[in-house]
Amino acid sequence: MKPAVAVSSRLGAIVVLTTFLSACGTVPASQEAMQNSLGMQMVLIPAGEFMMGSDASPQDLAHVFPQYEERRLRDLTDEVPMHPVRFTRPFYMARHEVTVGQFRRFLQASGHVPQSIADGTGGYGYNPAYDPASSRRGDAFEGRDPRYSWQNPGFEQADDHPVVNVTWHDAQALARWLSETEGRRYRLPTEAEWEYACRAGTRTHYHSGDDPASLSKVANVFDADSVANWTKWKQFALSSHDGYPFTSPVGQFAPNAFGLHDMHGNVWEWTADWHDETYYAHSPLDNPPGPAEGSVKVRRGGSWHTWPLYARCAYRNWNSPDTRYTLVGIRLVMEVQD
Repeated sequence: MKPAVAVSSRLGAIVVLTTFLSACGTVPASQEAMQNSLGMQMVLIPAGEFMMGSDASPQDLAHVFPQYEERRLRDLTDEVPMHPVRFTRPFYMARHEVTVGQFRRFLQASGHVPQSIADGTGGYGYNPAYDPASSRRGDAFEGRDPRYSWQNPGFEQADDHPVVNVTWHDAQALARWLSETEGRRYRLPTEAEWEYACRAGTRTHYHSGDDPASLSKVANVFDADSVANWTKWKQFALSSHDGYPFTSPVGQFAPNAFGLHDMHGNVWEWTADWHDETYYAHSPLDNPPGPAEGSVKVRRGGSWHTWPLYARCAYRNWNSPDTRYTLVGIRLVMEVQD
């Protein structure tokens, strides 16, 4: 209990730490936001502490999410225990998810071939004629199929939409190329960095509050526009309309206190970490690196197709590193230079 008090006492001041760091010379004020060679806006995230995970019981969640079956509320054991995390150095995080246009420019400049094309098996996509009952897993989307890739997820995307159907390895290739090109280290965020940046000093289910309805201002999630294509899940949709049945252009919704957009919804975001259901019980306090090994990589944040329960700051999902899916994209971090 004592560490939790120490951490929570600092949360009110966490957003102003960037100014403090600039004043003491750790990071010049001119570098609090930077734009890289692909046009990604990198925002300085201050050093600080937060409480990671969730201490909400199934009963607590039932009050907020009454339409969900009890089993869904109990199947969240990898979010506990809530534990303190401290970042001893600031880092940069992209203001937006990697866009279709940015990913295209990376491919043109680097020669990288995305896995969905390189292995010939394609990705996943939306097909209104597709019947989920026809697939072995009952998946909501058709695939894998060579028709689908980062260029075609089955719905229209402009260059300012977040790229999808990209694997963890594709994200690594992008980070590696940017690092080599710019002489700065880019990488995927650790899972702890991601949640810290998402919360931006808050302790609620979403950085917008505890009420799922608050997502309508900050996130493109499963709502009245999306549900038109999946009417059987209407009970889980927000009642609001955001005008986007699929992905939206990045940055269309209000940012969090760190100035980051779409940390909830639009597309799931790969992290660097392997998934380990018990990692929180022995995670180090300072700069937790994530498990040393595993079989699946964590993705965070939810997507345009995600029900509000699964778009919470604390929710953890995962896929194998070679997964390419119509809901999964990329957001990078860049390390602060000494």
